[in-house]
Amino acid sequence: VMTINEIRELSLEELEVKVNELKQELFNLKFQKTLGQLQNTAKIRDVKRTIARLKTVVTEKTDK
Repeated sequence: VMTINEIRELSLEELEVKVNELKQELFNLKFQKTLGQLQNTAKIRDVKRTIARLKTVVTEKTDK
C-alpha cells in the first residue's frame, strides 16, 4: 500500500500506469474471490482505496 506522499511524488504518466495496474489487480482479486481462492478479502478494499488515492492526486495535478 502506497502512502499519499509516495503517490504525490509520481508523474502523471506514472500515476496513470499505476491506476491501470491496480485496476487489473482488482479484477484478478474479484475473480479469485468468485472462485473461492481468495483468502484475504480485505485486499480488495485496500486496492480500491489506493486507486481512489491515485485518482485524487491525478485530479489535483491536472487542475493546477
